[in-house]
Formats: sequence, C-alpha cells, structure tokens
Amino acid sequence: MRQGFPPARPGMRIGLLGGSFDPAHEGHALITREALKRFGLDEVWWLVSPGNPLKAHGPAPLAERMAHARHVMRHPRVRITELEARFGTRYTHATLKALLSAYPGVRFVWLMGADNLAGFHHWDRWQEIMELVPVGVMARPGQRISARTSRASRQYRRFRLRGREAGLLCGSEPPRWCFVNVPMSDISSTVLRARGRWRRG
Repeated sequence: MRQGFPPARPGMRIGLLGGSFDPAHEGHALITREALKRFGLDEVWWLVSPGNPLKAHGPAPLAERMAHARHVMRHPRVRITELEARFGTRYTHATLKALLSAYPGVRFVWLMGADNLAGFHHWDRWQEIMELVPVGVMARPGQRISARTSRASRQYRRFRLRGREAGLLCGSEPPRWCFVNVPMSDISSTVLRARGRWRRG
C-alpha cells in the first residue's frame, strides 16, 4: 500500500464515514461506535473531505479538521483519513471506485445518517453509489420519516435489510442497505459553528 494510505487486508469489513467534519463532534463519534457494533465492522475510516460540492462555502483548512477529528474520535479501530485529497476525488462515487481499485477484496460499507438518505437523490451519481457498496443508514433526530419516504428509500425498497439483520450487511452484494435505530445526539457541525465553538480558518 502506498505511503499515507491505511493498511487493509482482503476480507476486512470497513465502514466509510465521509464528510467535511467541520467540525467533527460527539455525534460523529457516537454513530461510528454504533456502526462498528451493529454492522460487525473491523474498522471505520473517516473520509475527511477537501470540500463538500453541495455546500456553497468552503470548510476550515483540512489540516485543522483532521487534527480536531483525531481529538474527538479516539478509538483503536477508527482511522481518520484524508483519502479523498490523496485520490484527488470530490464526489463519493469517484472515491468509492478509487477505494475498490486500491483495496481489492476489502468489504467496504458506506455509512450515513438518515438526514443524508433523505436528500441522497441530490448526490452526484447516487444510484451508482448504491450499486457499488452496501449502505448503512443510522437514525438522526427528526429524520426517520423523511428518510424512510425518500426517493432513494422508495426506489431501493426491495433491497433493504431490517434493523435486526444489520450484521448481514457487510456480506451482502449491492445494492443492499439497512436502516438502524441508534442512540441519537442532536448536536451538529452547523450548531457548533453558530455557537462560535468552531471558527473556520
């Protein structure tokens, strides 16, 4: 594996949690710990993005967000990465293709909060993402109904695993997804920025 890329063996089950993490907070850490447990993952990799194409304003510098993420998420099976910057990708589908090429035999699962599933159909090549890797969706405050009635949820309804089947997700061939209820935190990066708890730049 190239310098700066986390090691992974074929057969490993790795969850991918992407985002700007501007800033990372306990809500991210909470769903990461739950994902490790509920989906039977070996590791979770945070993909701290150079920038979110759906957001008009840029995030804090990548190095600052990486350092803060490492402070917030301290776990022996969680890796904080800048893989999108190393791959030169900005969209999830391109990042996933690069990962699948770089790590043959690794079982990747895309992780997201229910708020992301509600607007998933706005993502670039979102259907391609569903066809590339299984997707684990975790409840977020106020988003259960909108997520379950979303376009993505309706279109891929027959490929959904029930929450009690979450442990089967990693071994499933895409398209396959699972919605799980987890302990929830209403903290968000937006709220932290609004409170002046995180300043960009």
